[in-house]
Amino acid sequence: MKVSLASSLHSLPPPAHTLLSNFNNPLELKQAHAHLIKTNTPLSILPPSRIASVCALSPHFSYAHQLLTQFPQPQIVVWNSCLRNFAESDSPSDAILLFCRMRECDIVPDCFTCAFVLKACTALLDDRNGKVIHGTVEKFGFKWNLVLLNMILNLYGLCGEIATARLLFDSMPQRDVVSWNVMITHLLKSGDFEGAYGLFTLMPERNVRSWTMMISGCVHCRKPREGVELFTEMEKTGVQANEVTVVAVLAACADLGALELGRRVHEYLKKSGFGSNVRVLNTLIDMYVKCGCLEEAKRVFNEMEERTVVSWSAMIQGLAMHGQAQEALRVFSMMIEMGVVPNGVTFIGLLHACSHMGLVDQGRRFFSGLTRDYGIIPEIEHYGCMVDLLSRAGLLQEAYEFIKNMPIKPNGIVWGALLGGCKVHKNIELAEEATRHLAQLDPLNDGYYVVLSNIYAEAERWEDAARVRKLMKNRGVKKTPGCSSIVVDGVIQEFVAGDDSHSQANEIFDMWEKLLCDMKLRGYKPDTSVVLLDMEEKEKEKFLYRHSEKLALCFGLINTPPGMVIRIMKNLRVCEDCHAAFKLISAIVNREIVVRDRNRFHCFKDGACSCQDYW
Repeated sequence: MKVSLASSLHSLPPPAHTLLSNFNNPLELKQAHAHLIKTNTPLSILPPSRIASVCALSPHFSYAHQLLTQFPQPQIVVWNSCLRNFAESDSPSDAILLFCRMRECDIVPDCFTCAFVLKACTALLDDRNGKVIHGTVEKFGFKWNLVLLNMILNLYGLCGEIATARLLFDSMPQRDVVSWNVMITHLLKSGDFEGAYGLFTLMPERNVRSWTMMISGCVHCRKPREGVELFTEMEKTGVQANEVTVVAVLAACADLGALELGRRVHEYLKKSGFGSNVRVLNTLIDMYVKCGCLEEAKRVFNEMEERTVVSWSAMIQGLAMHGQAQEALRVFSMMIEMGVVPNGVTFIGLLHACSHMGLVDQGRRFFSGLTRDYGIIPEIEHYGCMVDLLSRAGLLQEAYEFIKNMPIKPNGIVWGALLGGCKVHKNIELAEEATRHLAQLDPLNDGYYVVLSNIYAEAERWEDAARVRKLMKNRGVKKTPGCSSIVVDGVIQEFVAGDDSHSQANEIFDMWEKLLCDMKLRGYKPDTSVVLLDMEEKEKEKFLYRHSEKLALCFGLINTPPGMVIRIMKNLRVCEDCHAAFKLISAIVNREIVVRDRNRFHCFKDGACSCQDYW
């Protein structure tokens, strides 16, 4: 006659019933075992999972192993359950310890065993024990299990063992899309964009995650153009973007200034139901801000049903970049009234706003309130903003003292901010001091050498300017050429200073000559002081007229309809002559001209600039 577990337990007196089902340690287990022997009760009445759990990490493991061999259920199933619980607990190392004991007792693992221990190794970033499991997979012939191989591949990648991961990937008897995605992801994280892209082109099949990680990788590796091109290719294949894809491609649009594609993605996310995703909307705000469409960024922000501190910070930063300092401060006040606690990024935006418009006292109050009011420890970015604020305002000695009293070591950005202020206010002594530090901190950054050379040239210290240029040459530092881009009909057009190779070069130069005549009638005089080369005045003027942003502007005027806003992106700071020229041209052609340079936005309209000539 068969006796069920439930009926056997119910036939026992209450104390024995409790002991047999709820033993909490090896001693109580042994007491329960002894009771079963005395009463001639079957051993199978004990719950095997409890036997495993109370003995797994104790010196009585072998005892539990012996007991479990007497159960009809394969004991590996019981131990796997225990491994899973340990791997998913706050102490995943217990799973590795248990596995070692299992192998000491020659308990044969299966695929689930390996999977649970690999999960623990991944949580701990333990590639040493991961290699042990890799060996186990090989030894017991589990290489057919793609899930296990993908887990090992991912573990090696997470632990920075990229070469080992690549060896495994290349030797895998079969791969699925997950294998390719994992390998490409870790190549991208390690900075090997070319290797990742090479694998991506070889993929037999791609899912949305494949495209998304590659687009995102382009953004992180500062290749936004390639990211936009990949998204366009993805659309042609019929793969539907998800929220993560949208975030990645919007970030690429922001970096590149690809407004038309950004708007199209905006329409797509409305139709796809992503319009309420806060992370997507935050990226959308950033995209519109960086493409020079501040009003559209405001519209997205105002229509958000839910806003995080990231949303508020993005809006404040955007207003700062566009020179709307007072509006940025008003948004901050609204944020505080709504009960949103600002973070360090919020204050970087506020300090930028103050710096761009010369609000020195307000900037000082924000900086002192960082720690006093919100408990935020200033980071290097906050110190850099303060030095920039003081330097732009001409308080160069105060900025220098501020740097010397910093509790953390100033980096190249901090000293570079002081150097920029020295150029504006023509302070050679402090410029030389800043450059001495920059030569040690960032010796290959051409910008700092160029600024110091320019400061000397403006002071007509030509020998010193030549000495700096010679130093650049000796150190192998090359000046970054001015480069501007403009998007027309979805095509990105790039111009380099002095470039005459464009297919419309003659039309561009003709347009400039026409504009130049109108500008001179309005009092324009070329500011050749920004051409810091020892040459004839006429040559300086010719050099000046071929600045990349001027070429891009003329191309835009030729190829866009009247009244359309012209948006230009430049890799360097806009020079004083281009700034003055663009103000006049905006009135002559009755167009709004938006220029994003290395530091900020300039919105030229009706003969004036949004920066109010403070930049």
